Amino acid sequence: MIASADLHEAGPAIANGTAVLLLAGSSGRVERERAELLAVTGARVRAIRWFGGTGQRPTPHEVPLELFAEQISSLRQDADRVVLFGTSFGAEAALVTASRFAVDGVIAAAPSSVVWAGTDGTSWSSHWTHDGVPLPAVSFDPTWIPAAEPPSFLPLYEASLRVDENATAAARIRVEDITGEVLLVAAGDDQVWPSIYFAGAIEHVRRDAGLKTTIISHPQAGHRMILPGEKAVSGGVSMRRGGTPEADAELGARAWPEILRMLQTAS
Repeated sequence: MIASADLHEAGPAIANGTAVLLLAGSSGRVERERAELLAVTGARVRAIRWFGGTGQRPTPHEVPLELFAEQISSLRQDADRVVLFGTSFGAEAALVTASRFAVDGVIAAAPSSVVWAGTDGTSWSSHWTHDGVPLPAVSFDPTWIPAAEPPSFLPLYEASLRVDENATAAARIRVEDITGEVLLVAAGDDQVWPSIYFAGAIEHVRRDAGLKTTIISHPQAGHRMILPGEKAVSGGVSMRRGGTPEADAELGARAWPEILRMLQTAS
């Protein structure tokens, strides 16, 4: 169970049968404002805090996928369709969860195609566990040093993918096992991690498997897209995220029609 303080429900005026599980990234926030915006589509939206909350893991470190599976099961009780919508680490969570538990669609903003390592402050392990077992994860390049403050972590993520190619292959998210449609939103100036590369890798695997995947991108946008009606948000780890408010909003405007379609016709 998730504590009430770690959850926000947004109900539509007229329900269309779709329920959304909304997952933020490393900020750890409950995406209340985005939940209310998405509810305008007719979807019921549940935004949750998935780490740092009551009874939860303190950081994105060995977070059980069962936490998300329980929410999917709960949402299915009153919905015809369930869609996962995650950003950054939340997109990673959504894709990994959907590869193991059936959903009707995934919207992944600034996605990753692999599972990453995380720390609880004393040790490093996978971001996720399933049945109590940590999933294979990409570890970080121990030789990397940031070039500036605040840092761009893009070079770290790119370098870490190359440290151990076998480990990177083992950590690949099995997106071909996601039965529902996948919508990927990625930016060309993402300074956090190579989301545009990850999106291409995901689309390639799913295309070969004959599965529907859509990529929406913008060359000048950064890690955080801004949807129509949203304001730019702050908070989370201090880092360069790339983009500009104008480009981030343009990316959101490009993605919005596809998000609407996914939430209104997910199947």
